[in-house]
Amino acid sequence: MSPSVPSVDVPGVLASGPTFASTLQGVVPIDALAWIAIAAFGLALLGRRFDVAVPARPLAGVAWLLFGTYWLTMVPYYYVDAQSPLQTVLALAALPLCVYTGYLLWSGRESLFVLTKAVALMGLIYLPAETIPIVRQWLIETTAVQTHYGMELLGHSPGINEGVNGYESRFNFDSEETATGRTTYIVLACTGLGSMAIFGGLIAAVAAPLRRKLTAFALAIGVIWLLNLARNVFIGLATPHGWFQQDVVVSLMTTYMGAEETRVSYLVAHNYISQLLAVVALIGVTYLVVKILPEILDPLEEVLFVLTGTEYDLETALDADARTDGGSREP
Repeated sequence: MSPSVPSVDVPGVLASGPTFASTLQGVVPIDALAWIAIAAFGLALLGRRFDVAVPARPLAGVAWLLFGTYWLTMVPYYYVDAQSPLQTVLALAALPLCVYTGYLLWSGRESLFVLTKAVALMGLIYLPAETIPIVRQWLIETTAVQTHYGMELLGHSPGINEGVNGYESRFNFDSEETATGRTTYIVLACTGLGSMAIFGGLIAAVAAPLRRKLTAFALAIGVIWLLNLARNVFIGLATPHGWFQQDVVVSLMTTYMGAEETRVSYLVAHNYISQLLAVVALIGVTYLVVKILPEILDPLEEVLFVLTGTEYDLETALDADARTDGGSREP
């Protein structure tokens, strides 16, 4: 969700976040970089599966390098435009972590191919929505309508009009009747698609019975959808009504974070409260999914190994073999 001022673009805020049509140093289109990385992942996985002439491990290593480079290109947006410390740090950390993952794969850690498959599938879920206009428009406008309905349940009915991204996604609060004179509009990141892609990729990548995979997927998508709408309603109301425009908060944000005074409520609600709660929510959703599909612990163990260099047995630690339906883990 991005903030806006009625009828004008907001300085320092992109209409719909960074688009894949922007370029890396004016030479390499970022959409191409993302698709090349996903294609390289796919070729590496196909080479390994069918034992063809494609050198799977080196190609997967290159794919991880490209994937990390893509995230590095997002740092200026997260730092300057979005002013999000959490996303900036994660984007900066992505390149060295991806390089290390690629190195481990190249060196023979075959178990990382499950994580590689999960990331490739995440990209196949997310990138079409980002790059196909009609899909992006439907997701954004549908989320805007649902968020507006949530506001109405709480006694607010601002209406929806066209945001600076060209979609019917802006909540039409009257700037003369709100504390900040600002409102927000829905962008692709507000649809929850990123989190859905993460779980979709993880669930699709592991070997497990289809029934359990579909159950886990439905649970994850349903919970993320509900929590994401609650998040959008919170930010959509906090921004115009200035819920966090207290003097001490405004002073800290404008002095040390370079924020515009009228954006403080938006930045606190979006970049701090919502993003921190999103991390907690993802951990909670992961726990619920693991109870149904403990197989996803395998790629998660690989993530922990990359981060710490230590082998973990999450299944034993979480007693994940016992599922919520009373059964046991199937081969």
